[in-house]
Amino acid sequence: MAGVSKCMKYSMFIFNFLFWVCGCIILGFSIWIRVSSAQQGVDSSMLGGVNLLIAVGAIIMILGFLGCCGAAKESRCMLMLFFIALLLILILQITGGVLGAVYKPQVEKTFNLTLSESVRALQSTTGEYNEYQEGFQKLEKKYQCCGLQNGPGDWGQNFDKQKDICQCELEKPSSDLCIKYKGRDIYKKSCGEVIMQQIKDNLVIIMGIAFGLAVVEILGLVFSMVLYCQIGSK
Repeated sequence: MAGVSKCMKYSMFIFNFLFWVCGCIILGFSIWIRVSSAQQGVDSSMLGGVNLLIAVGAIIMILGFLGCCGAAKESRCMLMLFFIALLLILILQITGGVLGAVYKPQVEKTFNLTLSESVRALQSTTGEYNEYQEGFQKLEKKYQCCGLQNGPGDWGQNFDKQKDICQCELEKPSSDLCIKYKGRDIYKKSCGEVIMQQIKDNLVIIMGIAFGLAVVEILGLVFSMVLYCQIGSK
């Protein structure tokens, strides 16, 4: 009977070690996106894709470890478990991509509703949303933006009461970044644009990771099945 190819065995081990490393990177990067998005005030309902990626990263770490053990010990059981789990993840990724494309209009609608609710919180004068308003002012200074949708108008009466809202803190205000409004230099760009751009940038990165991961997963399926068959024919 044919033996197990050492080249295939070591290739499978190295592949799964790299697979495990990829899982660590995806998990860490996804958590970073999740935390940074939360700090920017993005509603948690908009972060379903990031949460899914966190789960995928954790599962990949486990699968990488399982594949390494299966290759090192020449365990058909571990290799088959690895193959089935990897196939399920690939199917889930494809399903998630299809659902994301189908429900894109609903996601955009939800985002706009979230912005509208946030604008009402900025305009509140009851003191109920003081903490949110203070946090949003910090975001405005950090990203040099004003309001969410309509600039200073989103602050309502609060804009006249607090002179530091949207204040352009540049020594020499640039027309690209700042404008004059009611005799004050304020930031020109709305924070809604900044948040949307952050989401788009993150989505591009996530899509790139998902595509690269799909290629790696297909290679993993091929490696594991070939090694499984070789072990069975010993």
